[in-house]
Amino acid sequence: MTSPLQQKIKITGPSVVTANRTWDGVVIYRDAHKGWTTDLAQAAIVRTADDARALLAESTADDVGAIGPYIAPVAVNDNGTVEPGNLREQIRRKGVTIDLPASA
Repeated sequence: MTSPLQQKIKITGPSVVTANRTWDGVVIYRDAHKGWTTDLAQAAIVRTADDARALLAESTADDVGAIGPYIAPVAVNDNGTVEPGNLREQIRRKGVTIDLPASA
């Protein structure tokens, strides 16, 4: 399997690095302060493959706080709000798509 850092990165618009928090699986985003946030609006947005590669490398090195980082597209609206750029990220942001059974 090819490492994410060895894969060819193609950026076609604004993108972020996203992952899951290790202790609870919550969706998180890499921020400009080299940390993680659950708020997409606080995520570091990159627009070039070189910037994306650098942000991904930095994020991958943080294997204690996050697992499975990858680059995801976002949409930056005219009013400055940031939204997931594809269906997968919309689903990840909202959570599970089915009703889970109640625990006993």
